[in-house]
Amino acid sequence: MKILDVRFIPGPNIYVSKPILVARVDLEELTERDSNEFPGFVDRLIEHLPGVTDHHCAKGMPGGFVERLREGTYFGHVLEHVTLELTDRIDAPAYFGKTLYAGRAGLYDVVMECHAPEAMTRLIAVAADLIQALVDGRPFSLDAALEDAADIHRRHRLGPSTVAIVREAEARGIPWRRILGGSFVQLGTGKWAKRIEATIGPETSAVAVDIACNKAYTKAVLKEAGVPVPDGGTALSEEEAARIAQDVGLPVTVKPVHGNQGRGVSVCVNTESEVREAYRRAAEIDPEVIVERWVPGLQYRILVVRGRMVAASLRHPPRVVGDGVHQVRELIELENMDPRRGVGHEKPLTRIPIDEVVLRQLRAQGLDLEAVPAAGRVVVLRDSANLSTGGTAEDVSDRIHPDQRWLCERAARAVGLDICGVDLMTPDIARPVNEVGAVVLEINAAPGIRMHEFPSEGAARNAGRAIVDALFPPGHPTRVPVYAVTGTNGKTTTTRMIAHILQSCGETVGAATTDGIYVGGRKIVEGDTTGPSSARTVLAHPDVTAAVLETARGGVIRGGLGYDRADVAVLTNISLDHIGQDQIETLEDLIFVKSLVAERVYPGGAVVLNADDPSLVELAGRLRRRIVFFSMRPDNPVVLRHLAIGGTAILAKDGWILERTGARTWPIVRVVAVPVACRGAAGFHVANALAAAAACRAGGIPRSQIAHALRRFGREVDNPGRTNLYRVGRSYVMVDYGHNPHSFAAIGQLVQQWPGPRVTGVIGVPGDRDDSIIQAAGTEAARHFQRIWVKEDRDTRGRERGEVARLLTEAVRGVNARLPLYTRLEETEALREAVSSSLPGELVVVFYEKKSPILQTLEELGAERVWDWPRASGRRQSAREVRHLWQTTLQ
Repeated sequence: MKILDVRFIPGPNIYVSKPILVARVDLEELTERDSNEFPGFVDRLIEHLPGVTDHHCAKGMPGGFVERLREGTYFGHVLEHVTLELTDRIDAPAYFGKTLYAGRAGLYDVVMECHAPEAMTRLIAVAADLIQALVDGRPFSLDAALEDAADIHRRHRLGPSTVAIVREAEARGIPWRRILGGSFVQLGTGKWAKRIEATIGPETSAVAVDIACNKAYTKAVLKEAGVPVPDGGTALSEEEAARIAQDVGLPVTVKPVHGNQGRGVSVCVNTESEVREAYRRAAEIDPEVIVERWVPGLQYRILVVRGRMVAASLRHPPRVVGDGVHQVRELIELENMDPRRGVGHEKPLTRIPIDEVVLRQLRAQGLDLEAVPAAGRVVVLRDSANLSTGGTAEDVSDRIHPDQRWLCERAARAVGLDICGVDLMTPDIARPVNEVGAVVLEINAAPGIRMHEFPSEGAARNAGRAIVDALFPPGHPTRVPVYAVTGTNGKTTTTRMIAHILQSCGETVGAATTDGIYVGGRKIVEGDTTGPSSARTVLAHPDVTAAVLETARGGVIRGGLGYDRADVAVLTNISLDHIGQDQIETLEDLIFVKSLVAERVYPGGAVVLNADDPSLVELAGRLRRRIVFFSMRPDNPVVLRHLAIGGTAILAKDGWILERTGARTWPIVRVVAVPVACRGAAGFHVANALAAAAACRAGGIPRSQIAHALRRFGREVDNPGRTNLYRVGRSYVMVDYGHNPHSFAAIGQLVQQWPGPRVTGVIGVPGDRDDSIIQAAGTEAARHFQRIWVKEDRDTRGRERGEVARLLTEAVRGVNARLPLYTRLEETEALREAVSSSLPGELVVVFYEKKSPILQTLEELGAERVWDWPRASGRRQSAREVRHLWQTTLQ
């Protein structure tokens, strides 16, 4: 068994709305072998993983999977369940799994819910190794492999503070995504996005962070602001440290200027020799060392957000309580067995480490690790109270005196941090400062908030909510509207139309299309950008106030959606295309993929569907969102039924684009006023305009604004590569991206109304299409063009050179054996020959692979852009003209 490839899909996908991991697996020698063919395999698996006995599988009840194992099931299925069980063992539980045939015997895609991709990638390899060992009857060290995976999980998972913030963002419906590793996260989208790293926010001052990270700077700033701090100074040598200690008076605290988590800190140092030793320990962290008067009292951490106290905790150093039976080492081990304790920050509490600091602290109490403390004796293990070294926290938010709270808030403002942790030392936080005294020891940038979210004692405080409220005050926008467009044909033009309409309303639109990403009308990325990564690029751009995302089939299958939900989804049409790719074999497979776009719409959003497409009409019945239909047929019974129940539709009727809701009708714009519609002759562009108008009305755009924008689209605003018309000498060239039978038919219907003598097609189809699709495209071309040049894409997509051309030629000949037909594989050569042999007024339609070479060729031919569809002359051709044209066609 071999894992060939693993990919992580972080967003909604065709399998489930959660993130998934997809592993392509070759079963190799286990191909077409079942689990019951290997004696003892099932029992050995249960012995290693008793939890699999609870797996339901298709049986729908606990034990169902084991029953399948004993009956005999294929090993791709076994791999799925074993991996899912292993996720629970490393505290990264996943529950959804699916194993799919991937095109040949023994090749499968194992799909599993996944929130820890780095760890799960390791786990599926462990699962494969375990299964192979059990099949072979070999021993396998599962615990060691799981510890490795658990360590990967700990290193790559979000920190507890970030998790608390993300959890609150999700509760408020704020979209979020992780950026690379660590705790770097984007909350919200577009203009309203905020990026955080743990508890450092976008408005956290870099200068304030530098101050907080330098304890000497912090003391100086606080002292100048009148905030009480311990007396002391900064030492660069043992002698200087001893002198400062003598000046301020023993005992003292010694700590590095730059440090965190209590590293190198010594508290209540009582002698000069101890001061020198403490200096050496601190200097290992930072050569600059603070020596300050030790202040008696209790250690508190106060969380301040935007100048306001959010939570207060009393911090206790790690400690154990003797029972007269166990040694100190054993007491620590027992304490570390508390399920709340984990490695690092993975759980509410951290396991207590045994290190030199602990040994020194024990010696100070006359103890060592083998000592057995008397029952009830409290043994303090460190003098610092950091959670990261095993300390605990008690919530005291309701006990803090207003005077103490005001002191901490004033300290935070003095340093300039919007989110910070104030370390306060005071005998009693419930009493006024002037009665008991208090000093601020440190100000912490990026403070951990797990002590407030999960205190060892006292009430939990939703610190994450306070931070999210600071980032996004109530009523503040958190995301930009998203318009998602998918379908077989018309996606790009519809996307451009919607973007243009929104742009005309003053929005800064981010649009992802087949020819690039645009922001505010400027292209920022070149290429086909209809996949999830392009959507994420748009939604991360700080200028974008509205997003229009063309969403292609391939990207959805391989990478899911690049967004969580859309406000408006548009499905233009669905027809046979891409058959044979990505296990798509039928029209139903295509509908299944593209319907994801319709399903991922916010509550209150809308799905725009083509009522003239039976597949989309059927899909409408399964959706639980508001439906807006568009149709070229005002008498469409689907539309009439929809209107009868008060629904909304955008229709083409009597030369107008109309909006109807129930029995009410509003005109939007005349069809002939929309330049891209070619005076109404381009029915497919009329349909695109209907879809765009429906989407924008669903998004709340006024009809007048839609009309204004559509009147400019195709003349003042270009639609590059889509039915673009050029004059070349006395003939014309139309440039279009059509590459399937439906596109050829649509353009063919348009050019039937061409006022010139004949229409020539320069055709090609991508090589990754099924033979049937290529042949159907050739058949459509033969029905609509009087001459045809067959060319091929430079990228043959796995086919032999000339194979696509042969299939197209055969299809054309099957319709009309006498049709003038030429083959030039290089498309610019084919275009030149078609133009050079054209008649005056003839139209040459070229369906391009890459737009730039075609436009360059037209420029070399002296082409001029034509923005208006030529009018018919109104004069019928004479018999002689018709006869001459026919003879020319046959040459």
